[in-house]
Amino acid sequence: MVASDNEEMDFAEPQVKGKRKKKDNKAESAKKHLKEKDAEMEKLQPTSNGDNNTESCFPPTFSVSDIKNKQRRHFMFMKLKQQKKKEKSDLKKKRKREREALGDKAPPKPIPKTIENQRVYDETVVDPEDEEVALDEGTDEFSSYFNRLTNPKILITTSDRPRGRTVRFCEQLATVIPDSHVYYRRGLALKKIIPQCVARDFTYLIVVNEDRKVPNGLVLCHLPNGPTAHFKVSNVRLRKEMKRRGKDPSEHLPEVILNNFTTRLGHSIGRMFASLFPHDPNFIGRQVATFHNQRDYIFFRFHRYIFKNEKRVGLQELGPRFTLKLRSLQKGTFDSKFGEYEWVHKRHEMDSCRRKFHL
Repeated sequence: MVASDNEEMDFAEPQVKGKRKKKDNKAESAKKHLKEKDAEMEKLQPTSNGDNNTESCFPPTFSVSDIKNKQRRHFMFMKLKQQKKKEKSDLKKKRKREREALGDKAPPKPIPKTIENQRVYDETVVDPEDEEVALDEGTDEFSSYFNRLTNPKILITTSDRPRGRTVRFCEQLATVIPDSHVYYRRGLALKKIIPQCVARDFTYLIVVNEDRKVPNGLVLCHLPNGPTAHFKVSNVRLRKEMKRRGKDPSEHLPEVILNNFTTRLGHSIGRMFASLFPHDPNFIGRQVATFHNQRDYIFFRFHRYIFKNEKRVGLQELGPRFTLKLRSLQKGTFDSKFGEYEWVHKRHEMDSCRRKFHL
């Protein structure tokens, strides 16, 4: 039996209606879901009182991450953030009023909890009045410098075929450290360079390594008997890349500031940095080189200070700036194969606790 065209159309019509019904059901369920969300949002919206004061009323079990709509989730997150900020500000003002009312009888301000003041106790922290430490310092490799028997003379070199950024970094480093000379490797091994440096009365060898045209490592070798420190270099900013910097540094000998080198290892690193610079700085130049240790990261800054009046002092950063992270400390001069290491940074073992510092 052959069906006509009209019969075929009648047979196909119920299928289209079934699809439309499914779409209508989906649309109704979506509308219903949106209405429920709108009702929830109305409950969470700030309620206005007769005094035109608005207060956000978030339920105690409210979680912004449960909101599926991205725009609403962002809106509620900002509201929640504003509410917490307002509560914190009100509490701060209340405490301030209470302290002003009590006057001299007010309790001392609480010390905020930081990673630094919650530091894990370290047995190697140096006591400045310890006789054993003073005896060790009198006989270590840097004793000749601190006894004014030698003057620092530094050789700065690079890895093979350095790029422009590394070359500029070495040149600017030479303007910070007095009596320093920049030479290029030209394929020479460090084991051949070190005897030549000792023969020419150099007291330090600084090697700046690079990766992908960016300085990423620094080897600091004290001559003639070591020790040798290897640092990771990061966040290098040259003078042209710094905003609101002062004029280029002058030839005056800078002052040196060493902060937070408290352990025996940190004390050795601090003495190594101090012996890079001449003994008597020229205070008339008002230039300061700062090595600030914070959470085992050593931040280097070079400033010029200016006296605005009897009480105020201004700072001008001269650059460059960079950050050092100690990787190893080796006895003697540089020897990658047979060198004896005093300290090596083991990332997986030593970085397991955030409150444990080594410098």
